[in-house]
Amino acid sequence: MAGVLSLLRRFYLIAYNWIVFAGWFQVLFLALKTLKESGHEQVYSNIEKPLLLAQSAAFLEILHGVVGLVRSPISATLPQISSRLYVVWGILYSFPEVQTHPIVSSLVISWSITEIIRYSFFGTKEAFGSTPYWLLWLRYSTFLVLYPTGISSEIAMIYNALPYMKESEKYSIRMPNKWNFSFDYFYFAFVVFAIYLPGIPHLYGYMLAQRKKTLSKSKKA
Repeated sequence: MAGVLSLLRRFYLIAYNWIVFAGWFQVLFLALKTLKESGHEQVYSNIEKPLLLAQSAAFLEILHGVVGLVRSPISATLPQISSRLYVVWGILYSFPEVQTHPIVSSLVISWSITEIIRYSFFGTKEAFGSTPYWLLWLRYSTFLVLYPTGISSEIAMIYNALPYMKESEKYSIRMPNKWNFSFDYFYFAFVVFAIYLPGIPHLYGYMLAQRKKTLSKSKKA
């Protein structure tokens, strides 16, 4: 029984990683194609569906960690995925006014290159038990550039959406109401900023430590 469950787990993770890889590959292809043919203003409208699907699929990775399908620590997975879901659904999808901003291009290109490498790495590892060194190196090195460009683009998109949050009062709850509860989405964005500040060095430091550990181990092998 244990052998069957292990096989099912492996097949599921192989399928999951390569399907999401395909989603992010489509995002990158469409983003670059649109930039070349139409300009940055059209990027989001052409990638919206695959972007929403590919990024939302990452929610399953939190569940993978919770139930023990993978060994990734929730402390590293949860903040990264949560922040991206917030940017994708809570900012880009919710405020069309920011969808034509040039920062959208740097955001999705940084994300998609990162995820294409990451999902192909894990898909290959699950399928064959190991990965070629060049893919291992890409997995643990490209974040040195792509994490700063991605995270700065996320922060910039939230900042650019602030005036529209305040003006529209979207997702805000005003009193009086039957729940006797109020919520201001505009000020919630500042809470998100406050979470980003300690989260950025924590996650970057974690990835640096993983890079050193993994690449040194690979050289010894």
